[in-house]
Amino acid sequence: MTLDTPTAQHSVQQLFRERFEALLPAIQRQWPDVARQTLEATRGSLDEVAEVIAQQTGKTAVVVQDQLQELLQVAGEQTSRLASSLEPLERQLEDLLDDLNSTLRPRLEKPVRERPLLALGLAGAVGLLLGLMLASGRRSG
Repeated sequence: MTLDTPTAQHSVQQLFRERFEALLPAIQRQWPDVARQTLEATRGSLDEVAEVIAQQTGKTAVVVQDQLQELLQVAGEQTSRLASSLEPLERQLEDLLDDLNSTLRPRLEKPVRERPLLALGLAGAVGLLLGLMLASGRRSG
């Protein structure tokens, strides 16, 4: 990740700040001697995190900053791969919900429309039973 322009530097700084909480475990694995509280005190500033790590490891802040940017890039790539792998599952779930809506909904609506008082009575009875079960569970626990 090269920082050729001030705009690129600012966007990397901003991205690091936004993902700082998620990156903390990886940063701590990479530099276990740096206390979490010390890292959190930087409030996600890339420059400050690099400076803190550099002070405690003896490396230069530039070297540490390059390593932090590499961690940020790897985390971004992993997030992209995860999002890509979840897309088919998301589509499958949407299709399943559409199928349920088109098949199950008419089956439920028809009896309710034909006998609304019976449906209300059943719903009330189920609610009462659930309430009694939950109340007795609280008393015994």
